[in-house]
Amino acid sequence: MTSPSTPPGLARFNTVEEHAAFAALHEACASTAWAKRLLAARPYATPEELYAASDAAMAELTVTDLEEAMAGHPPIGRPKTGDPTSAREQRGMSGASDALKAEMLELNLAYQERFGHVFLICATGRTGEQMRDAVRERIGNPPEREREIVRTELGKINRIRLARLVEED
Repeated sequence: MTSPSTPPGLARFNTVEEHAAFAALHEACASTAWAKRLLAARPYATPEELYAASDAAMAELTVTDLEEAMAGHPPIGRPKTGDPTSAREQRGMSGASDALKAEMLELNLAYQERFGHVFLICATGRTGEQMRDAVRERIGNPPEREREIVRTELGKINRIRLARLVEED
């Protein structure tokens, strides 16, 4: 299914050994079920096929699978040390004032206490203020609604991360 027009990163992903492909997927999303679904559907002819498979797998995740996926994400404003992906994705908080960072920490803790997991948002391209406003808005959601928002946000994050994977030379 791989053709000469297949991006080099996608061609490599399609042909790499299963354990290496699984590791790359698990780095993109900490859900084992999601990674296994995408792995089982290899090879992908186009990045769009991979993204569609990701979206379909995300829609099928159980509450436990979602919890596993969320556990792989650090709180907004505190990217994992030595993790260029979380630092890049949370760049909007890097130049935030100390007051905004402190407020975000408080909001993260309140959100986690309410929902039992980190506040998750596709932070790429968002400012610190936008992320703060989003947590303020979402903290009042019913748990079921918030879980579906998290599923959507995870899907956006996964697409961005998969795009980086398939576009690598």
